Amino acid sequence: MAGTGTFGEIIDGDVFKYYAQGHWNKSSSGKSVPIINPTTRKTDFKVQACTQAEVNSVMNSAKTAQKSWAKTPLWKRAELLHKAAAILKEHKAPIAECLVKEIAKPAKDAVTEVVRSGDLVSYCAEEGVRILGEGKFLVSDSFPGNERTKYCLSSKIPLGVVLAIPPFNYPVNLAVSKIAPALIAGNSVVLKPPTQGAVAALHMVHCFHLAGFPEGLISCVTGKGSEIGDFLTMHPGVNCISFTGGDTGIAISKKAGMVPLQMELGGKDACIVLEDADLDLVAANIVKGGFAYSGQRCTAVKVALVMESVANTLVKKINDKVAQLTVGPPENDCVVTPVVTESSANFIEGLVMDAKEKGATFCQEYKREGNLIWPLLLDNVRSDMRIAWEEPFGPVLPVIRIKSVDEGIHHCNASNFGLQGCVFTKDINKAMLISDAMETGTVQINSAPSRGPDHFPFQGLKDSGIGSQGITNSINMMTKVKTTVINLPAASYTMG
Repeated sequence: MAGTGTFGEIIDGDVFKYYAQGHWNKSSSGKSVPIINPTTRKTDFKVQACTQAEVNSVMNSAKTAQKSWAKTPLWKRAELLHKAAAILKEHKAPIAECLVKEIAKPAKDAVTEVVRSGDLVSYCAEEGVRILGEGKFLVSDSFPGNERTKYCLSSKIPLGVVLAIPPFNYPVNLAVSKIAPALIAGNSVVLKPPTQGAVAALHMVHCFHLAGFPEGLISCVTGKGSEIGDFLTMHPGVNCISFTGGDTGIAISKKAGMVPLQMELGGKDACIVLEDADLDLVAANIVKGGFAYSGQRCTAVKVALVMESVANTLVKKINDKVAQLTVGPPENDCVVTPVVTESSANFIEGLVMDAKEKGATFCQEYKREGNLIWPLLLDNVRSDMRIAWEEPFGPVLPVIRIKSVDEGIHHCNASNFGLQGCVFTKDINKAMLISDAMETGTVQINSAPSRGPDHFPFQGLKDSGIGSQGITNSINMMTKVKTTVINLPAASYTMG
């Protein structure tokens, strides 16, 4: 169970501690933040409400620890990461239990997230040894007007302290996707987990603690965003921010100054369906892509743009599959579970009511009990409806009927988001042309949008983000180039 056995030291009474200087601590604030179970809507866990003074202390220790860690051999960094990955996978059950209770993630998916996270950490260790183990050598006579009098040696060095802020929907996987690249690159990490998902993240951090990482290298502070949010993101000790979430990221980017940013901020992922598409394949992907984990994924299908001639057939096929979806508590491993908060449910309901008032066709009756919203397909959605543009982050999918491919591309590109999109067609030439035309970071051909495998590049355009993720890209992003130039007294050329 959470907070017991191996994890007994991370909790005090009924409040989970925060992690700093290699120890589990109680906050001097004497306050805690409740974590509400989305299913029961009752408090299941509490975490420390850290103070700004405690953040200062964490930043100071992170800066000190990073200096020593940067001198740690690459093989040793990788060895500790492999150890943390093994411990994480060994303790998948209690961490998955936290995910079920905190964010209503279906039971099997919760276990999968933890195992996937361990695999990510191990892969990152291996990739880091390869990437960071190589430098670059340049000679000056390759540029016009120069003799070979200069040798340039370049390598990748750490940025310093990385602030990692993952979202509620993948609080373990999207935490380690920031932590592991930062550590292998020689950085220290300060983790600020989401409130919903904080306890799972604390359990994950304890796995890194058990692996034997140096004190101060990894910290995890919990608390209210209103108290420590801006204080963290604007702290002068932060040398890099990796953030996954929503609109908050735009505010962070405006305040961050010269700090390098890696951000993924959501999407309105469009699915364009051509007349020659395999409609059974489309229906399966739209239902899985739109309704798995109640649509609470940045890469969920958020709008289906379907050619008019096949719309009736496709909508029927989707409806048939929606009727088979299981709805209920995550403990029962249902596909559609309660959304994370009551405010989220209220927001989704607002989009649904707007669509109803403006004449969308409801393929199912709208049904809600607390935070649980039954899957809903909305047909004949128009561009004047909020659901056509806004990201519901819930089990509601709009269908917009289009008369041409250009109309679908135009709708996709008119969005302020640009994370992913997908196109379904049997014509690969058309698929490539549409992919090139779509203003998104990734286009999936004949599959729903997806983040992963975790070594694939993952990035968004426009308001969907800054920079690129994926293991290799994250390692590179969390380093900078250092060059040393050797100046020779005379030109020197290697003779054959």
